[in-house]
Amino acid sequence: MSRPLSAKRWQQGGLYAITDATLTPAATLCEQVAAVLNGGAVMIQYRDKETPTPQRRQQAAALVKLCEARQTPLIINDDLELAAAVGAAGVHLGRDDSDIATARARLGADAIIGVSCYNRLDLAVAAAAAGADYLAFGSFYPSATKPQAVRATSELLSHARAQFDLPLVAIGGINAENGRPLMAAGADLLAVITALFANPDPEAAARAFAYLNPNKSP
Repeated sequence: MSRPLSAKRWQQGGLYAITDATLTPAATLCEQVAAVLNGGAVMIQYRDKETPTPQRRQQAAALVKLCEARQTPLIINDDLELAAAVGAAGVHLGRDDSDIATARARLGADAIIGVSCYNRLDLAVAAAAAGADYLAFGSFYPSATKPQAVRATSELLSHARAQFDLPLVAIGGINAENGRPLMAAGADLLAVITALFANPDPEAAARAFAYLNPNKSP
Protein backbone atom coordinates (compact mmCIF):
# COMPACT_ATOMS: atom_id res chain seq x y z
CA MET A 1 0.00 0.00 0.00
CA SER A 2 1.13 3.53 -0.67
CA ARG A 3 1.45 5.95 2.22
CA PRO A 4 -0.40 9.29 2.24
CA LEU A 5 2.50 11.45 3.37
CA SER A 6 6.23 11.04 3.33
CA ALA A 7 8.49 11.90 6.24
CA LYS A 8 9.58 14.96 4.24
CA ARG A 9 6.06 16.36 3.87
CA TRP A 10 4.23 15.83 7.13
CA GLN A 11 3.45 18.82 9.30
CA GLN A 12 6.19 18.76 11.91
CA GLY A 13 4.53 20.87 14.57
CA GLY A 14 1.16 20.79 16.27
CA LEU A 15 -1.21 18.47 18.10
CA TYR A 16 -0.38 14.76 17.99
CA ALA A 17 -3.44 12.79 19.11
CA ILE A 18 -2.96 9.27 20.46
CA THR A 19 -5.83 6.81 20.78
CA ASP A 20 -6.45 4.62 23.80
CA ALA A 21 -8.28 1.28 23.90
CA THR A 22 -10.39 2.38 26.87
CA LEU A 23 -11.09 5.98 25.91
CA THR A 24 -11.53 5.32 22.18
CA PRO A 25 -13.43 2.01 21.97
CA ALA A 26 -14.07 0.41 18.59
CA ALA A 27 -17.65 1.66 18.39
CA THR A 28 -16.61 5.33 18.49
CA LEU A 29 -12.95 5.22 17.47
CA CYS A 30 -13.30 6.73 13.99
CA GLU A 31 -15.85 9.28 15.19
CA GLN A 32 -13.55 10.47 17.95
CA VAL A 33 -10.50 10.61 15.69
CA ALA A 34 -12.47 12.54 13.08
CA ALA A 35 -13.44 14.99 15.81
CA VAL A 36 -9.86 15.72 16.86
CA LEU A 37 -8.88 16.08 13.21
CA ASN A 38 -11.67 18.62 12.85
CA GLY A 39 -10.23 20.32 15.91
CA GLY A 40 -6.79 20.68 14.35
CA ALA A 41 -4.76 17.54 15.12
CA VAL A 42 -1.89 17.18 12.63
CA MET A 43 -0.94 13.58 13.37
CA ILE A 44 -2.75 10.53 14.79
CA GLN A 45 -1.23 7.55 16.56
CA TYR A 46 -3.17 4.31 16.88
CA ARG A 47 -2.23 2.84 20.26
CA ASP A 48 -3.96 -0.33 21.40
CA LYS A 49 -2.15 -3.04 23.34
CA GLU A 50 -5.27 -4.95 24.39
CA THR A 51 -7.54 -5.72 21.43
CA PRO A 52 -6.96 -8.99 19.52
CA THR A 53 -4.94 -8.64 16.33
CA PRO A 54 -7.76 -9.16 13.77
CA GLN A 55 -9.84 -6.36 15.31
CA ARG A 56 -6.80 -4.13 15.66
CA ARG A 57 -6.10 -4.58 11.96
CA GLN A 58 -9.68 -3.62 11.10
CA GLN A 59 -9.51 -0.54 13.29
CA ALA A 60 -6.11 0.54 12.00
CA ALA A 61 -7.22 0.10 8.37
CA ALA A 62 -10.28 2.26 9.02
CA LEU A 63 -8.10 4.95 10.56
CA VAL A 64 -5.70 4.86 7.62
CA LYS A 65 -8.63 5.51 5.28
CA LEU A 66 -9.90 8.34 7.48
CA CYS A 67 -6.48 9.95 7.82
CA GLU A 68 -5.67 9.61 4.13
CA ALA A 69 -8.84 11.56 3.34
CA ARG A 70 -7.57 14.33 5.64
CA GLN A 71 -3.96 14.16 4.38
CA THR A 72 -2.89 13.44 7.94
CA PRO A 73 -0.36 10.74 8.83
CA LEU A 74 -1.47 7.75 10.88
CA ILE A 75 1.29 6.27 13.03
CA ILE A 76 1.02 2.80 14.59
CA ASN A 77 2.32 2.39 18.12
CA ASP A 78 4.83 -0.42 18.61
CA ASP A 79 3.49 -2.84 15.99
CA LEU A 80 5.69 -2.80 12.90
CA GLU A 81 3.84 -5.60 11.14
CA LEU A 82 0.49 -3.93 11.66
CA ALA A 83 1.86 -0.69 10.25
CA ALA A 84 3.09 -2.54 7.18
CA ALA A 85 -0.14 -4.50 6.76
CA VAL A 86 -2.46 -1.49 6.73
CA GLY A 87 -0.16 0.94 4.90
CA ALA A 88 0.18 3.35 7.79
CA ALA A 89 2.35 6.43 7.40
CA GLY A 90 4.77 5.12 9.97
CA VAL A 91 5.44 3.54 13.33
CA HIS A 92 6.36 4.69 16.82
CA LEU A 93 9.00 2.60 18.56
CA GLY A 94 9.60 2.20 22.28
CA ARG A 95 12.48 0.75 24.21
CA ASP A 96 11.45 -2.89 23.67
CA ASP A 97 10.25 -2.65 20.07
CA SER A 98 11.93 -3.23 16.71
CA ASP A 99 15.01 -1.18 15.93
CA ILE A 100 14.95 1.71 13.51
CA ALA A 101 16.89 -0.10 10.79
CA THR A 102 14.42 -2.98 10.80
CA ALA A 103 11.47 -0.60 10.70
CA ARG A 104 13.00 1.40 7.85
CA ALA A 105 13.69 -1.74 5.83
CA ARG A 106 10.12 -2.97 6.40
CA LEU A 107 8.26 0.29 5.82
CA GLY A 108 10.48 2.11 3.34
CA ALA A 109 12.39 5.34 3.07
CA ASP A 110 9.29 7.56 3.24
CA ALA A 111 7.88 6.09 6.44
CA ILE A 112 7.71 8.28 9.53
CA ILE A 113 9.60 6.55 12.34
CA GLY A 114 9.32 8.06 15.80
CA VAL A 115 11.22 6.90 18.85
CA SER A 116 10.55 7.18 22.58
CA CYS A 117 13.58 8.65 24.35
CA TYR A 118 11.91 8.97 27.76
CA ASN A 119 14.13 11.26 29.85
CA ARG A 120 17.45 10.38 28.22
CA LEU A 121 19.42 12.43 25.71
CA ASP A 122 21.69 9.45 25.01
CA LEU A 123 18.74 7.51 23.60
CA ALA A 124 17.91 10.51 21.43
CA VAL A 125 21.48 10.67 20.14
CA ALA A 126 21.33 7.01 19.15
CA ALA A 127 17.88 7.35 17.57
CA ALA A 128 18.87 10.42 15.56
CA ALA A 129 22.01 8.68 14.32
CA ALA A 130 19.94 5.65 13.29
CA GLY A 131 17.57 7.77 11.20
CA ALA A 132 14.59 8.56 13.41
CA ASP A 133 12.17 11.14 12.00
CA TYR A 134 11.10 12.50 15.39
CA LEU A 135 12.20 12.15 19.01
CA ALA A 136 9.67 11.81 21.82
CA PHE A 137 10.40 12.74 25.43
CA GLY A 138 8.31 12.29 28.59
CA SER A 139 6.43 11.85 30.76
CA PHE A 140 6.43 15.54 31.62
CA TYR A 141 3.45 15.39 33.97
CA PRO A 142 1.64 12.62 35.85
CA SER A 143 0.03 10.37 33.26
CA ALA A 144 -3.18 8.39 33.62
CA THR A 145 -2.09 6.20 30.71
CA LYS A 146 1.36 5.41 32.14
CA PRO A 147 1.30 6.25 35.85
CA GLN A 148 4.71 4.63 36.43
CA ALA A 149 6.45 6.40 33.56
CA VAL A 150 9.78 8.11 34.20
CA ARG A 151 9.56 11.88 34.40
CA ALA A 152 11.25 14.30 32.05
CA THR A 153 11.87 18.02 32.54
CA SER A 154 11.48 21.11 30.41
CA GLU A 155 15.24 21.60 30.72
CA LEU A 156 15.69 18.29 28.92
CA LEU A 157 13.61 19.64 26.04
CA SER A 158 15.73 22.77 25.90
CA HIS A 159 18.91 20.71 25.72
CA ALA A 160 17.39 18.49 23.03
CA ARG A 161 16.28 21.52 21.02
CA ALA A 162 19.82 22.86 21.04
CA GLN A 163 21.26 19.51 20.00
CA PHE A 164 18.87 18.04 17.42
CA ASP A 165 17.50 19.32 14.15
CA LEU A 166 14.54 16.94 14.32
CA PRO A 167 10.93 17.43 15.45
CA LEU A 168 10.63 16.95 19.21
CA VAL A 169 7.49 15.44 20.74
CA ALA A 170 6.47 16.00 24.35
CA ILE A 171 4.17 13.44 25.97
CA GLY A 172 2.72 12.58 29.34
CA GLY A 173 -0.20 14.19 31.17
CA ILE A 174 -0.35 17.12 28.75
CA ASN A 175 -3.35 19.39 28.45
CA ALA A 176 -3.95 22.71 26.74
CA GLU A 177 -2.70 24.70 29.71
CA ASN A 178 0.42 22.82 30.77
CA GLY A 179 1.48 22.24 27.18
CA ARG A 180 2.41 25.87 26.62
CA PRO A 181 5.67 25.84 28.64
CA LEU A 182 6.73 22.66 26.85
CA MET A 183 6.35 24.40 23.51
CA ALA A 184 8.34 27.32 24.87
CA ALA A 185 11.07 24.89 25.96
CA GLY A 186 11.42 23.45 22.48
CA ALA A 187 8.70 20.88 21.78
CA ASP A 188 7.33 20.88 18.23
CA LEU A 189 4.43 18.49 18.80
CA LEU A 190 2.38 17.78 21.90
CA ALA A 191 1.22 14.17 22.16
CA VAL A 192 -2.09 14.02 23.97
CA ILE A 193 -4.43 11.20 24.99
CA THR A 194 -6.61 11.84 28.04
CA ALA A 195 -7.13 15.59 27.61
CA LEU A 196 -8.64 14.84 24.20
CA PHE A 197 -10.41 11.52 24.43
CA ALA A 198 -11.67 11.66 28.02
CA ASN A 199 -13.43 14.88 27.04
CA PRO A 200 -17.06 14.41 25.90
CA ASP A 201 -16.30 16.92 23.12
CA PRO A 202 -12.93 15.88 21.65
CA GLU A 203 -13.18 18.41 18.83
CA ALA A 204 -13.47 21.28 21.30
CA ALA A 205 -10.68 19.75 23.37
CA ALA A 206 -8.46 19.70 20.29
CA ARG A 207 -9.33 23.29 19.44
CA ALA A 208 -8.04 24.32 22.85
CA PHE A 209 -4.58 23.53 21.47
CA ALA A 210 -5.01 26.01 18.60
CA TYR A 211 -1.97 27.95 19.80
CA LEU A 212 0.12 25.11 18.35
CA ASN A 213 -0.93 26.09 14.84
CA PRO A 214 -1.28 29.88 14.87
CA ASN A 215 -1.30 30.09 11.08
CA LYS A 216 -3.78 27.28 10.49
CA SER A 217 -7.53 27.36 10.88
CA PRO A 218 -8.78 23.91 11.94
